[in-house]
Amino acid sequence: MTGDMTAQDSLRLYGRTTELADVAALLERLRSGPGGALVVAGDPGLGRSALLEHAMRGFGAGAALLVRAEPGERHLPSSGLRSLLASHAQVLGPAPRSPDGPPEPGELLDALGSRRGSGGPLLVCVDDADLWDAGSRAALGFAARRAGRLRGVGLLLTVAGRRVDSPEFAGVPAVRLRPLDDGAAGELLDELTGGSCPSAVREELLHEAAGNPALLTALADRLTAPQLSGVAPLPRPLADGGVLMRVAGGRLAELAPDAGTLLLLVAAAQELAPEGPGADAALVLRAARAAGVPAGALDAAEAAGIVRTAGSRIRFDDPLLRRAVHAGAPLSRRRAAHSLLAAALHGVRHRLPRLLHRAMAAQGPDPRLAGVLAAVASSPDIRAGHGERAVALARAGELSAAGSARTARFTAGAEHARLAGLPHRARELLAAAGEGPAHDAVRGSAELVRGTLTLQDGPVGDAYGSLLLAASLLGPYDPERALVARLTALAAAWSGGDHAACVAALSGVGRGPADDYRTGMLAALSARLDEARAPLRRVMERAEAEQDPERLVQAGSAALVLGNIAGACHLGARALAAARSHDVAAYVPRALEQLAYAELRAGRHTRARAHAEEGLRVAHRAGQRNTAAHHHAVLAFVAAVEGDAPAVARHADASLAVAGPHGLAQAATLAEWARGLADLGRGLAAEAVARLGPLVRPGHRTGHFALRWLALPCFVEAAVLAGEREETAAAVEEFALWAAQGADPQASAQLARCRALLAPPAAAEELWGQALARHELAGGDFERGRTLLLYGMWLRRRRRLREARGRLRDALCAFERCGARVWADQTRAELRATGGATGGSAGPLERLTPQQLRIARCVADGATNREVALRLSVSPRTVDHHLRNVFAALGVRSRVELSRLVDRAEKRPSHP
Repeated sequence: MTGDMTAQDSLRLYGRTTELADVAALLERLRSGPGGALVVAGDPGLGRSALLEHAMRGFGAGAALLVRAEPGERHLPSSGLRSLLASHAQVLGPAPRSPDGPPEPGELLDALGSRRGSGGPLLVCVDDADLWDAGSRAALGFAARRAGRLRGVGLLLTVAGRRVDSPEFAGVPAVRLRPLDDGAAGELLDELTGGSCPSAVREELLHEAAGNPALLTALADRLTAPQLSGVAPLPRPLADGGVLMRVAGGRLAELAPDAGTLLLLVAAAQELAPEGPGADAALVLRAARAAGVPAGALDAAEAAGIVRTAGSRIRFDDPLLRRAVHAGAPLSRRRAAHSLLAAALHGVRHRLPRLLHRAMAAQGPDPRLAGVLAAVASSPDIRAGHGERAVALARAGELSAAGSARTARFTAGAEHARLAGLPHRARELLAAAGEGPAHDAVRGSAELVRGTLTLQDGPVGDAYGSLLLAASLLGPYDPERALVARLTALAAAWSGGDHAACVAALSGVGRGPADDYRTGMLAALSARLDEARAPLRRVMERAEAEQDPERLVQAGSAALVLGNIAGACHLGARALAAARSHDVAAYVPRALEQLAYAELRAGRHTRARAHAEEGLRVAHRAGQRNTAAHHHAVLAFVAAVEGDAPAVARHADASLAVAGPHGLAQAATLAEWARGLADLGRGLAAEAVARLGPLVRPGHRTGHFALRWLALPCFVEAAVLAGEREETAAAVEEFALWAAQGADPQASAQLARCRALLAPPAAAEELWGQALARHELAGGDFERGRTLLLYGMWLRRRRRLREARGRLRDALCAFERCGARVWADQTRAELRATGGATGGSAGPLERLTPQQLRIARCVADGATNREVALRLSVSPRTVDHHLRNVFAALGVRSRVELSRLVDRAEKRPSHP
């Protein structure tokens, strides 16, 4: 047993705001009198001990004990508790009552209680409490659950991740440490390296560490200055056995040799599918019996909290520990483990894993084994996931002699790694493929993989260049894959908003299986939608019998181009189901992106948000930052509809942070459109014009060529409300030409609304009627609600109050149905101005007129009267007049009080 009154200084704790707050709350509680306890749980390297040391440093109100069980004490009955009580009797109270017998559960609690009122508060920190013997764990847990009864006594315990759920610690408040997010890990890396790492090295280190601060620190310590600066190549593997064992191998030291052998078999079995659900328990136990390992070895490994059995699988609780077990074993032992596993596999069904384990056990180049392994891994008749095929092809490449076959196998492995959602592994295999000679067809395949990876995470202009190179290299040998490369280049150019590059990607290509999609998209891009309809409809029809997620995504794109939004939603859902059922992880984020966008176009915003939130999670997990940027843009737009201004800013900023450097014009346009829509919803028409203008006006600062038309009705509405009609008439006539093509079901109604906004009173009445009639055909509560709101405003300004009330009540119902809260608030304000009841409440802001509400929101944003006047196109004197009335109506006396009231009413972040 060791005890320390101080702790070593360490690096700052990054990304632990919540955990530090929980620890701080416990310490503050001890200072004020009551006792308490907290369990900190987490896997090795996540910072449990660092959090404990931070608590020790921050506790200055009394005595603090830091105790750890020595290895020999962990297996002796109650030795941990005995040592704690005996070593610190002067602080904790009298020695144990029964030093030779089993302890009583309340023994520690009694000792702590006996010091009540003596010497001030006491903090007892126990590191790795789950490694103590069973009797000591029981006593710790008993005391922790009842620590609240002891004035000024606190217990802070750390345990391994899943041990927090063990019966001994049940009922004790707990905080779970998770891996650091990218931002926090990046800040830690900057501290470790002085911020000098080039981006390529930085990304490698952050990926390898996977949010584990101890591993990231060990990796940075391992590298030389030339390696950290990118001058010298990084070592391979980046995290070798020594590094992994130092970070995560502490729990392995006390295991018996038999348990160690069993763990190595489990780790070796998982090498075939590292991201999978675990090793086949029956296979591992057969191999263990062949090695003479007794059955009790598994029980010992489970009791140590290293692995657990779940159904037919054995899995490590911590992936880092699995890597440490495999990489930390001597090469001879690893080979022996793979040989045992190969011998334990039988039958045709296990042909690939048997071959792969044999290959893992091979000692050097073996061209014959490499050829057989590559052929089986590439066979469509073998039941295997893309991840397992990637591992097999990579090993086949390693066993191959230098030459085109070796390069081809690494390239094929990279493609399967990409499909499995493992982009970093795919890039590693591409780098290995690039080290040797290759035929043009193999080089073309490598460029196709590289371009597709870059499209998902990288500058889309670079992706376009790689994909066109792939098409030219593949063309003479594999025309079908050359066309795939061109269609993927089209996706890159579309994402980048480069119309000319889209056309160039599809031009001059011979006919092939995907020719309907190519010819249809080429016609649509050339503004010949009538010619595009037949081939794109054939693409959609063939998709009904399709199971390939890539082709289903293409069919969904065809539906969106045709304005068949219902078809796009249907095909997006099928693409998602196909990607999941075929275990093609790379296509899940893309299918969710298309589905979310289709739901957005359909006006089903809550569904779009659900799909985009899921898509954001899986895109980050699959390393697809570009796809994540698109999901952020969709979420920003949904937040703008729902009136959640902080969420609009958060998601738009996140989207633009990637869209800018990677050239994602489509995501950037949608994010900026969301900001403009949010301004419009809050009555800030002039600001909306400033945001939307660059997206719809021709010129070098224009938005995406396809989204321009969808955003144009918002711009017209904002410009009219802001009194800036000059350029809107020409824009509306341009919009009319596009709407006539039938590419969007809402366009006809939106066109009539735009014309009504610009028309003289005598002609506007009929146009408002046309717009509402067309909305009935198109559906969509949000767009119909906006037309009803604008029509109601138009009627109110002409003193037709009874008619205005009817339209505004319909608009309010539409906005409430689709969750457009800020638009509903605006409608209520307009309805009150007509003298009508709102049928709902927006809190104290309900007392304001529409203009007063707009001014109040501007002031809440921190604008001066002059700035408010510029935003709303009124005079400062008018703003001053309305603001005095706002103060009187709300009973506030200052701009600060007004800001706080608006923030509370609209649930925005509070102003200081």
